[in-house]
Amino acid sequence: MSSTTHEAGWAHASGALRGPSWLRTPGEVNELVPALWSSTARKVDGELEVGGVRVADLAAEHMTPAYVLDEADFRGRARAFRDAFAGWDVYYAAKAFWCTEVASWMAEDGLHVDCCSPGELLVALRGGVDPARIEYHGNNKTVPELRRVVDAGVGRVVIDSLTEVDRLAAVARDLGVVQPVMVRVTAGVEAHTHEYIATAHEDQKFGLSITTGDALEAVGRVLAAESLDLRGLHSHIGSQIFDASGFEVAARRVLALHARIATELGVELPELDLGGGFGIAYTTQDDPATPERLAEDLDRIVTHELRALGLARPHLSIEPGRAIAGPSTCTVYTVGTVKPVTLDAGAVRTYVSVDGGMSDNIRTALYDADYSCTVANRASDAPPVLARVVGKHCEAGDVVVRDEFLPADVAPGDLIAVPATGAYCFSLANNYNHALRPPVVAVRDGFARVVVRRETEDDLLATDVGGPVAAARGAAGVTSEGRAG
Repeated sequence: MSSTTHEAGWAHASGALRGPSWLRTPGEVNELVPALWSSTARKVDGELEVGGVRVADLAAEHMTPAYVLDEADFRGRARAFRDAFAGWDVYYAAKAFWCTEVASWMAEDGLHVDCCSPGELLVALRGGVDPARIEYHGNNKTVPELRRVVDAGVGRVVIDSLTEVDRLAAVARDLGVVQPVMVRVTAGVEAHTHEYIATAHEDQKFGLSITTGDALEAVGRVLAAESLDLRGLHSHIGSQIFDASGFEVAARRVLALHARIATELGVELPELDLGGGFGIAYTTQDDPATPERLAEDLDRIVTHELRALGLARPHLSIEPGRAIAGPSTCTVYTVGTVKPVTLDAGAVRTYVSVDGGMSDNIRTALYDADYSCTVANRASDAPPVLARVVGKHCEAGDVVVRDEFLPADVAPGDLIAVPATGAYCFSLANNYNHALRPPVVAVRDGFARVVVRRETEDDLLATDVGGPVAAARGAAGVTSEGRAG
């Protein structure tokens, strides 16, 4: 990110051409940085392979842009969290990336699932996830939504407001069940992340404040509701977090509330959910912790706080999403144009335009996210040049990779692969400029299969009900402005 703003956006700010301080000129422009890629990704004679499949072959068969999902990597990361946090419940956060195939993997590999919409719940159930192993989030759950969730037998509903306590209690009572719940609390911790994904400070929409007393009031209301079963407290401090100190402060404050509930209300809650938000490596500036290190740190933090408070250990849970899905996928694009643009003092920025953009990865525009990339279809002997990979949409901020070194001979027809796009890129994909959302192609052991197909023009028009009306108006001689022709 540039340190100087400009009314036309960060791309025009003073000093933007120099690139970030952490980006170094590569010694070999064809090589991958392994920490940024899925575990089976490699270059063979300059060509990128994932899961034993040449990316060029995938592009030829499935066209671009396309998300390439490394199944072995995804499932390996999920099992690594499951094993490192043995004795905990590990909820995969479906919002990171979700489809029926992934739901079936989570069911087979013994993870729980965290959903936050009726659509995510539908996919979970379709994929064979036991509803008792599903946790359901949301800051504005409607009555029909809650009826659907409770009727499905979801194992935990995470209450997010005082209003929801009464709403959910009424729904559960009407359905004749006692619904297990968690109460989401805000611990007042400022996670070191983007403002929009820091979720435990007070001034935001999620949870109930410990400081103001809303959290304790919610707990009291839940305990008084015969149709609700309070299992514990839930805390989530944000996303893309590398520093365990945030979890330490949050755990201290949440467990202090846990202790107050035991002392003042006479109930020692049996569970505690510390949320997720574990970061991944998007570029060489990122240094994420392993699941084993995270498990060690979080266990140490909780054990220390419980000992200080004289409390028994509750059953613990976490919610990794990005840390499982993110590194498992790369997005493959085809270069359409290469445009050297001369700027101040004769400096040149090379704009590499690809056939996707903010419709398949809006994170760069939304969060100022940084990404890396590589030419995927060939080796190059050309020297590296600082390039900006941009999309094809009608927005100046349609940037995929803000700064990266690519070979100087990058040309139309080349394939560009962007790593670490497994989390939130497909989930946030959109139809801006009426673009068609790309497919997700899973690869493993030399085989590829589509797990989410590419949208078609028929899909795009399926919800557009204006066609027959427009045709009738045209037949009647009426123009689009409503005047007679």
